[in-house]
Amino acid sequence: MRYYGLQGAMKAQNGKGEELAAILKEASDLMQNAKGCHLYLVALDAEERDLVRITEVWDSKEDHDNSLNYPGVHELIGRAMPLMDGPPKKGVETIVLGGVKK
Repeated sequence: MRYYGLQGAMKAQNGKGEELAAILKEASDLMQNAKGCHLYLVALDAEERDLVRITEVWDSKEDHDNSLNYPGVHELIGRAMPLMDGPPKKGVETIVLGGVKK
């Protein structure tokens, strides 16, 4: 089966990368119960610590889009926006074919 993948990044204001990443980690906790979510990975860029990278794998783009209305998501977005240094970078959509899952 093929899955919908999305790789995105958000640039935090200077020195706010860890704080933004913590909010996105809360979002990953919410996504554990979201329909169709297989992976919601939050990482700090190794060289640019105020750049937060997000990797997602879903059953479908529709499941991903519906996750934006999941209870609690809008509250987290409201908390994250003031920490960001501009809008989120355009995400890269992928077709996930497989990989390692433990």
